[in-house]
Amino acid sequence: MFSKHLFYLTADQLCAYLWQGGRLSGGVSFANTRAGIDDFMDYVDSHARAAPVYLLADLIEEDFQRVNLPHVRGRAARQLLQRRLLQQYRETPFRHHEVQGRDSEGRRDDIVLLSALTNPSSVQPWVEALERLQIPLAGLYSTTLLSEDLAHKLKLRDEHLLLVTQQSAGWRQSYFQNGMLKFSRLTPAIDRDGNPTDVGAETRKTQQFLTSQRLLGRGSVLQTVVLAPAAETEALDAQCEDGPETEFQLLSLESVAARVGLKTGDDQVEQRAAQVAEPMLLAFLARRKPDTHYTLGDWQRYFKMWRARVNLYGLSAAIVIISAAITGSNLWQQIGADNDSKRLAAEATQLDTRYRSLMAEMPPRVTSTANMRAAVTVERMLATQSATPLGMATVISKALEATPEIRLLQLDWKVSLPAANAPAPGQEDNAAAPISSLVAGIPGRAPQVLLLEAEIDGAQDDYRSAVNSMTQFAQALARHPRLTVEIDKPPVDTRPTVKLAGKAGPQAVAAGRAKFTLNLVWKP
Repeated sequence: MFSKHLFYLTADQLCAYLWQGGRLSGGVSFANTRAGIDDFMDYVDSHARAAPVYLLADLIEEDFQRVNLPHVRGRAARQLLQRRLLQQYRETPFRHHEVQGRDSEGRRDDIVLLSALTNPSSVQPWVEALERLQIPLAGLYSTTLLSEDLAHKLKLRDEHLLLVTQQSAGWRQSYFQNGMLKFSRLTPAIDRDGNPTDVGAETRKTQQFLTSQRLLGRGSVLQTVVLAPAAETEALDAQCEDGPETEFQLLSLESVAARVGLKTGDDQVEQRAAQVAEPMLLAFLARRKPDTHYTLGDWQRYFKMWRARVNLYGLSAAIVIISAAITGSNLWQQIGADNDSKRLAAEATQLDTRYRSLMAEMPPRVTSTANMRAAVTVERMLATQSATPLGMATVISKALEATPEIRLLQLDWKVSLPAANAPAPGQEDNAAAPISSLVAGIPGRAPQVLLLEAEIDGAQDDYRSAVNSMTQFAQALARHPRLTVEIDKPPVDTRPTVKLAGKAGPQAVAAGRAKFTLNLVWKP
């Protein structure tokens, strides 16, 4: 957890505290004078160089105004609010606005609470001192605006609530309507006569003002919660008597401090926490870390730089952790891979030893391993690529099924070899030619040639029907993409150079059926 420097500012002085490890310590005071500011700068320069600073103001010059503005959204709404703030508070840079819902009647305007520190000279010297020292100023906060969150923390949910707290500057009275701040005033702890302020009388004055402003209707009960030291409970109980429109509830500062999580780091802070609400509010602020209440502009630039630096440190740490995790994972995988490699190498050595022992027990090899591998390759090529008439026979069988009138007489199948297989020069013609490897399908399948002889079973003198049957049969064969069909001898030779001759009648029947011959070429 980062440490924080918490400064509590009143009109007379500034008190410096340190929040570290969930505990509040310190309480050094600096007067609102030139000498006090110089001492403050020396203190900050030696104690608060790196940690962020939170400035909590408790000033009487804090003004609150309730206005209704047209309901708009986005950039137009932001510009409208900024213009209205500037019109309301021109003399101070410390301005704040809070949208508290919408009006239930009319055009349903936005209900906006405007507030500002109307005396900037009470704050500006301290802020400028921090600016000169380049201290990261996280924000400028108000005890009044912070008490809105405090009421939620204490579960004070009354419709009309007046929260009265005893603080260093006096008694702070803040009015809440349905949990939202509407009005606040600061009264001195000692009246003009030097006597302690009568909290009951001041509460009645505030109630009359709220009624006159129509914030509190007549007959409505104002629930008043007083946060004060336990030692003053008896005196306050005598001052705060319940009435028809007022009910009081007293809470000790010690009990409230315990509920907000205040832990003191030294006796000085513990004693002060029992007297005023200042330490309790600072602890509540340190635990919540809200956005700044009042605008700071360029006075907050060093905090933005500090936050960016912290984010970069966090990002760098995350990158280092992720990189270390990835590196560890890679090392673990590398170790596993090395172990697997060693195991596989040992298994390979064992298998190689076993192989050598088995090979030593086997009879001597007929040939080398390379020759055996080549023989296996050739055998596989012969099994898959050697020439066979099965493919052509399948096509012819399907074509015969389509033309049942054709009867197969003879098939002459052979492998078509290139001209390179002719006898070499000087070789005798009657010498046996070497057998080409293409016959065995090495290195590729060779073309095949088939001479098909068939006859047509039909009327012997119907030559046109015979020619049509042959043509249909040849076309059925030619449909196969690898088969080329050539008519070698048709049933009737109709060429002009050939003499047309034939017989009719019983003599034609005796002559036999019409025959034809086809040359088929199968291309692999």
